[in-house]
Order: sequence, then structure tokens, then C-alpha cells
Amino acid sequence: MTDHRAQVDELLADYRRSRDQLASVHRDLARVSGKATSPDGSVTAVVDAKGSLADLVLADHAYRLRPAQLAELIVGTTRAAAAEAAEAAYRTLSPVLPAGTDPEALLRGTADLRPEEIGADDVGESRPPQPPRRRPVVDDDEDFEQRDWLDVEATPRRSR
Repeated sequence: MTDHRAQVDELLADYRRSRDQLASVHRDLARVSGKATSPDGSVTAVVDAKGSLADLVLADHAYRLRPAQLAELIVGTTRAAAAEAAEAAYRTLSPVLPAGTDPEALLRGTADLRPEEIGADDVGESRPPQPPRRRPVVDDDEDFEQRDWLDVEATPRRSR
């Protein structure tokens, strides 16, 4: 009976160590963030471990950019910050994962799926569908055409 008790105690101690390690990894992941600044210094983005925008700083000279240029700069800088956060999350997870486990696939939720199950030739190629790129909007400063926005004849009619 004593032998079984020693085994149970050892298993419980292993379990507690594993839980402590898991709690530590969760705390470390919660602190992960990524930060990037655009090449011209006009945009700085900070994201959390999930890639969600946590902070956005626009320098005064950013407002001199055209809206489409500024939007593109914000998106690109945010993507760079998200990539940095993802790398930090991978580095945080790697030491505690079993050998051969891909931390990127684990965070994507595809670690135990085969490529054909997720619809990709290579698990690393699986990415969520990207929204279609919007065409740049013509800035009002460059549009000199006179328009009467209240012109009833020019307003499209709804079909009934």
C-alpha cells in the first residue's frame, strides 16, 4: 500500500509542477506584445499577443499624408508589430512544447490537423482569407467636378 501512495504522491507533485509551469507560460504570453514604427517614423503600432491593436501613435507629420497613404502605413506597421508579437509568442511556447510541435500551428489552432484537413498544401501556408484590397479613394482636394448631391434625377431608385 505504501508503494502506491508514493506513486500517487509523485504523480500529484508532477501534476502541480505542470500546472505551475502552465500558469507561468500563460502569464508570459499575457505580457507578449509587438511594436513597430513605420520607416518614416510617422506611425507606431503596438499589438498584444493575439495581434490586436493595443496602441497607435501618429506623429504630427503623419497628418500631411493623404488618407489612403496613412491608412496603408497604419495597416503595414500594425502587421509588422503583429509579426513581432507572434515571434515572441512562439519563443515563449517553444521551450514547454513537446519536441516536434510547431508553436505557430498550435497558436493557429491547427497543430493536430493534417494539411488536407485545413485545405492547404502545407500547414505553414494556411492563412485566413484576406479581405479584398480596396481601391484608393480620390481625395476631395483633387476632385474639382461640380456635383449636386441632392439632385433627385441623379439619385438611384430602389426597385419595388
